[in-house]
Formats: sequence, C-alpha cells, structure tokens
Amino acid sequence: IGAGITTRSYYVMLKFAASIALSTTILLSPTPAFASGKVVSNDLGKCKSGAGPAVLINVSGIKESNGTMRVQNYRGTSSEWLKTGAWLYRVEAPAKTGNMQFCLPVPSAGTYAVAIRHDINANGKTDIFGDGGGMSNNPSINIFNLGKPSYKKTAFNVGNDVKSINISMKYR
Repeated sequence: IGAGITTRSYYVMLKFAASIALSTTILLSPTPAFASGKVVSNDLGKCKSGAGPAVLINVSGIKESNGTMRVQNYRGTSSEWLKTGAWLYRVEAPAKTGNMQFCLPVPSAGTYAVAIRHDINANGKTDIFGDGGGMSNNPSINIFNLGKPSYKKTAFNVGNDVKSINISMKYR
C-alpha cells in the first residue's frame, strides 16, 4: 500500500475516516428538513429522576478541550435515523477533555437514538482527520456501513422517566 502502512492499518484508517465523514456530515445540517428539530440548552436538571421523558447521555473519551460538542437525538426508525434535519433535539456545548454529560428531552416514551460529533476546531466543517464522533449503543463502525450503522444497532427505548446511556467517543 504505502511505505510503512500495512494493509490492516490502511483498512483501519479507511474505516475510521469513512465513519467520521458520514456521521459528521449528517450532523452538520444547520436547518432541519423536518419541522421538529429544536436546539436546547444542556439543562441537566431536566434529567433528574421524575423529570422525563429524557435521555441522560454520559460521554467518555473526549480527546481535548477544544471545539464544540454537538449532540442530537433522533427517532430510532429507519426513516429518521441520521436523516438530514430529522433530529428532534440538539445540544451544543464547548468540549471538555475526558467525560461530559448531556440531557436531551424526547417528545414521549418511545424508541430513540443519539449521535454526537466533536468539532475539534469549531469550524462547522467535517474534518475527518481530527473530529470525533459517537453513537448510542456504541455500534461497530466499518467501511461496509460507511459510518452509518443501522438504526437497529443504535436504537434504545425510553419510558416516561429519564433513560441513562453511555457513549464512547471515537477519533482517528
């Protein structure tokens, strides 16, 4: 393949680049194609017991305290998962190295999925060699699904209370 790059290393790099490129491109949509998208503040008080329905997202592995974290939730259906503008709620916050928590409301009990993008340089563009991403249930991302795992792998159920989930960030 190239000097010093093994075939396995090449495919690992290609797999990761494809996953970040697709998932971050989808998260860049500034205006929703669906009328339901709403930007909200990261009010953790709305994720206290009895305050639901909502999703408390525990994010780990944030690479650095630069840039912006963008967290979006979607209905966990094939017709809406990662579709441009189909997100329900979005939180944007300055990134902090290590772990962060986010609270996103959901309209009612049901099946949902979450996608996160770390725009490290806060330029609003997809930088596949620097930006990071993550999704609910931490699905495997590979070259075959081009960074867009099935809604079945990312979906989770939310009742009338607060559902806590964990997402591990992935970077190149």
